[in-house]
Amino acid sequence: MNAIEAMELSKTFRVRRKEKGMKGSLRALLHPETEEIKAVDRISFNVKEGEVLAFIGPNGAGKSTTIKMLTGILYPDAGTARVLDIDPSKKRKQLAYEIGTVFGQKEQLWVHLTPYDNFQFFGAIYDLSARETEARIRELGEIFELGAFINTPVRSLSLGQRIRCEIVASLIHKPKILFLDEPTIGLDPVVKESIRSLIKQMNKELGTTIFLTSHDVGDIEKLCKRIIIVNSGRIVLDESMEHLKYHYLNKKIVEAKLQEEALLQAGEGITVLKQKGRHVKFEVDTEKMPISDALHLIGGENVEDINISNIPLENIITEIYKAENIGTT
Repeated sequence: MNAIEAMELSKTFRVRRKEKGMKGSLRALLHPETEEIKAVDRISFNVKEGEVLAFIGPNGAGKSTTIKMLTGILYPDAGTARVLDIDPSKKRKQLAYEIGTVFGQKEQLWVHLTPYDNFQFFGAIYDLSARETEARIRELGEIFELGAFINTPVRSLSLGQRIRCEIVASLIHKPKILFLDEPTIGLDPVVKESIRSLIKQMNKELGTTIFLTSHDVGDIEKLCKRIIIVNSGRIVLDESMEHLKYHYLNKKIVEAKLQEEALLQAGEGITVLKQKGRHVKFEVDTEKMPISDALHLIGGENVEDINISNIPLENIITEIYKAENIGTT
């Protein structure tokens, strides 16, 4: 059964046209001109119950506008949406009891309250009884390991602890769908991995449908089995994660600081991106060459410090655009 159904959704905004220079700014102020920007252009997709979906694209692609239409914050100009068989544009309040949202850069917790007090507050908002709220706090507190800081004011928590509490607050009323927007932004690698593990556990144990937007390839690779990529308000790719991994996530970026300067030559599976003195940065296609073999080329014992990362998501999107013969503007 589908948890989300979007059918030919469209949204257009009318914005003021910007002009360069002082004269242009003055003219725009006195005689403003507007233009229409099509943020979402007839997109259609379904999300199954219990699915973990990545909904990604460059800035301005239409991701946030789509989420706002699915959650009832914005009304579509055309097309329809059904979320848990509810029309968000007509029954937003009813839908709010069935979904949760977490925006990595926006806080919903009261910072002067403890997480426990916040959860009690959200339980009351969603009309839970005191017993239901306590049971829910206990259940989620165990899953997300909140015991050590559940009675510490939110303002005193680390970013990773706060994100865990934000997710719990969004789950207190047992939503069937959780919308996550950049849930690991600004977190260090260890905390990111912890948050991802908790999200996977939540999906497995509670059966929550996850609608994820993120610019972090690690989030997408480790959490999602399906990915939708949007650009200029349109869907350009709707594929399984296996397809994306096979075609795009085989490339890694290696940045190394060497003990002694050494020249790395480009070759099969290796693209040198930057090389200066004892610092070298290169891309490795792991389908053609293991990273360990690439390091041997610069002398493994010669490496003083190293960092290995996925290629930026924007690069993956660009490759997909090229493969699909779609412009990036």
